[in-house]
Amino acid sequence: MIPSIMEQETKQTPELIEKQLILNHPITTRIGAKLRQLDPCVVVFIGRGSSDHAGVFGKYLIEIEAGIPVSPSSPSVSSVYFKKMNLKRAVIIVISQSGRSPDVLTQVRMARSCGAYTIALINDETSPLANLVDEVLPIRAEKEIAVAATKSYLCTLSALIQLTAHWTQNSLLLRELSKLPNALKKINSQTAQLKSKDLKAVSSLIILGRGFGFAVAKEMALKLKEICSIHAEAFSSAEFLHGPIALIQHDVALLNACVHDESLSIHQVRIRELESKGVHLLHLSPINTDIHPRLSSLLLMQRFYLDIAKAAVKLGFDPDAPEGLKKITKTL
Repeated sequence: MIPSIMEQETKQTPELIEKQLILNHPITTRIGAKLRQLDPCVVVFIGRGSSDHAGVFGKYLIEIEAGIPVSPSSPSVSSVYFKKMNLKRAVIIVISQSGRSPDVLTQVRMARSCGAYTIALINDETSPLANLVDEVLPIRAEKEIAVAATKSYLCTLSALIQLTAHWTQNSLLLRELSKLPNALKKINSQTAQLKSKDLKAVSSLIILGRGFGFAVAKEMALKLKEICSIHAEAFSSAEFLHGPIALIQHDVALLNACVHDESLSIHQVRIRELESKGVHLLHLSPINTDIHPRLSSLLLMQRFYLDIAKAAVKLGFDPDAPEGLKKITKTL
């Protein structure tokens, strides 16, 4: 069977990140120095879909490594309500593959007019967005044909890690980041963890993660919706206890998105509690644990993307062109 384009593009990720880290080194070094000079009081992420989920990852990353509060943006504040905000000493990081969505462009224009320092992580460097921001940090995922984002999402995460490591002058994280491409290559040849039989009778699924695990769980949920038509939602394993746990009384499958970082032990306590109640969980975990904890979730996502692309095909779906979806979505 010929692999789907989604699977083929996912397998390109290690080589793309390897090139990205080299080409973006001088850019992230320069922007990192600028961020230290600015000493921002807040970072705000702008993005939609997978780009928004990358921003959730960025929130955990920057708050943990730089100690700066991070907030998601609300593009409709400027594009629908036509309001401005006080963004002096704020850094705006906008993430977009196409750089063409009208609401994102409107939000960036507002942010710059209100005094923010703006950085764009984009795949298309010729886009209108590139001309609106102070700095462009290329994602360098090359052309992505499959509608469901894979390599562009992972390249965004690696770019955010490199930027944050230079900002905080974290030499250990930078050294470990250089090991990421080879670690991802090993994932490509590993045995699938999630198979079509696990999802065949599933119509509703909950994904549990903690910290970075929760961040990537949001992206997992989107992919399950997009290419398998499964209603999936992500929850922090801590937040799940505060109400959503009532959902296990219904016909809902649970997926454990496990990352090997500081959250592992406490997350696993919640998972064992659920299993003690007789709840059946599917488990996803990065096989390679000999890597910096900030990189663990990227290995988890690489395996998930490969698995879900194959599972979708076996379930009778086309992962490259999900019904009703377009590669570029323009919202107001």
